[in-house]
Amino acid sequence: MDDFYRDFILDHYRNPRNCGHLDAPSASAEDVNPLCGDRIRMELDVRDGLIADVRFSGQGCAISQASASMLTESIKGMRLEDAAKLSKDVVLENVGIGISPTRMKCAMLGLRVLKSAAIGEIAGWPDEE
Repeated sequence: MDDFYRDFILDHYRNPRNCGHLDAPSASAEDVNPLCGDRIRMELDVRDGLIADVRFSGQGCAISQASASMLTESIKGMRLEDAAKLSKDVVLENVGIGISPTRMKCAMLGLRVLKSAAIGEIAGWPDEE
């Protein structure tokens, strides 16, 4: 079963979903994992409290980029408030294999960026540029 999930992770890494930029995002955030240099930017199009569209960009290891790609698929159509409350269990379920403690920060980078963008939008903070 792990081979399936490894192939799934590699597919998301090589063919990321929702990769790129939105023309006029409602919210955005970016962060870097200082331990390895992984970087992710996430942009949200929020309409009536729902995430209508999402894009991410960045660079880094297969785990960081694939987990961000999977996360974007999970949150389309989700209420912004619910996205801000997502737990790491969502990411781990998406990835489907055990993540070592050293790779956990890589896997969670996309979630951290999503929460930053969502909480910023809820609080009315200006977009990060």
